[in-house]
Amino acid sequence: NSKLRHVEKDVLIPQIMRDRAKELCSDKVQAFTKCCQETGLLMVVKCRQENTALKDCLVGYYSDPLFYEECKTEYLKQREEYRATGIKKKRQKLT
Repeated sequence: NSKLRHVEKDVLIPQIMRDRAKELCSDKVQAFTKCCQETGLLMVVKCRQENTALKDCLVGYYSDPLFYEECKTEYLKQREEYRATGIKKKRQKLT
C-alpha cells in the first residue's frame, strides 16, 4: 500500500529531502559554515555569496520532482521495512 498520509507527504518525505540535499550540497554547507566561523558578527554581510550558493543548491533539489520521487521511494522502502520488522531504521549521516 503506497498511499501517503498528510504527515508523510508534508513532514516525513520533506525531512528526507532536506537531509539528502544537505549531503549533496555539503561543499556549499562547509563553505558557508567556514565563512561564518571566520567572520563572526559580520557574517550577514561577508558571507552573502556563500549563503546564496548554498540556498541555490538546496532549492534546486527541493524543487526537483525527480528528487522528490527518489526520496518518496526511499521513505516507502523504510516504511515497508518498519512494518515488516517493527524496527525503525536510523538514517545514516554522512560526515
